[in-house]
Amino acid sequence: MAQLTSILDNDFYKFTMQYAVVKLFPKAKARYQFINRGQHKYPSGFDQKLREAIDAMAKLKLTKAEKTFFAQNCPYIDPTYFDFLQGYRYDPEEITIIQNGDDLEVKIEGYWYRTILWEVPVMSLICELYYEVTEQERLSDEQVITDARNKIEKYKKLAITIADFGTRRRHSYHVHQLVVETLKKYGAGTFIGTSNVHLAMQYQTKPIGTHAHEWFMFHAAKYGFKMANLLGLEHWADVYRGDLGIALSDTYTTEVFFRQFDKKLTKLFDGVRHDSGDPIEFAEKIISHYVNKGIDPLSKTIIFSDGLDYEKVAHITQYCKGKIGYSFGVGTNFTNDVGLKQMNIVIKMTETQPEDDEWTQVIKLSDEPKKNTGDPATIKLAKQILMIHD
Repeated sequence: MAQLTSILDNDFYKFTMQYAVVKLFPKAKARYQFINRGQHKYPSGFDQKLREAIDAMAKLKLTKAEKTFFAQNCPYIDPTYFDFLQGYRYDPEEITIIQNGDDLEVKIEGYWYRTILWEVPVMSLICELYYEVTEQERLSDEQVITDARNKIEKYKKLAITIADFGTRRRHSYHVHQLVVETLKKYGAGTFIGTSNVHLAMQYQTKPIGTHAHEWFMFHAAKYGFKMANLLGLEHWADVYRGDLGIALSDTYTTEVFFRQFDKKLTKLFDGVRHDSGDPIEFAEKIISHYVNKGIDPLSKTIIFSDGLDYEKVAHITQYCKGKIGYSFGVGTNFTNDVGLKQMNIVIKMTETQPEDDEWTQVIKLSDEPKKNTGDPATIKLAKQILMIHD
């Protein structure tokens, strides 16, 4: 059955955020919840199999070789963090799993610096176990390799750079391995790395990522919605001092982000990540923003990462070429394109307790309303505060 074999089998931005949380918010607590967007039906006993896989994660620990690789690739992170990570162990008691009929409920609670690592591996386990217990037959290994090779060779002809962002909703660890190995083998000059730190080490490529929506969601809970983007980016810059300079723009809609992305931050950050809404509209807005700030858009980069396939990437490339820097992160189209229905699931932070304060609801207001998450009353309040009109 599905199981993780490395503590680094996780997305890079989980570790970079964990380091920042340890430094800045060590007393903060967080709650996360599984959201079954695709309305997938889970067979009887699925909760027990997931519990077994999660309990087994308590045995994972950072090896000396992993510690060396991670430290060498991240000289901007203090050595004390890698010592901390070497002593870190997953605590399965932080996770509650309940199954009612074919409905699955998963909740996570604990100190934020600890629970931040659960989201991605739990999602990947849910996906892999789902395909296993429902006994769905995927394409052969040979076909998976052929498809991945064809994709990267087509992307090569676009003269772009592209990374694998597919850990969380991959078909399986084995498919993920096959894909990254193939992209590395045939994608020289185009394939630049993977968000998965374990596979980056295994295939000697670059781990890629910065921060996720929860970073700004926490800042909204602690400092208020109007200060979330500004202080989130300020604190990120305080920790990383110019490294990991791609800013996520759509936690409270891109329009709100641009109001707070002042000239200092616009100059400081290398670029932005697009994760929802129309990519061409977004590119137009960010190009206009840079021009209005007196900055050459070609000196900055957009990382596109929202549901990409070849046609979408080619369309974006055609528009951005000669106007602004651009790169791409492809997720399930790399790691779960195996002839089966892809899973549509997420795990999101739902509440946080900054320092010794009360538990506070957190939300996300995406550029794509279907991606909004959180308590409806809090979403309504945030829209009023941020003057977002539907």
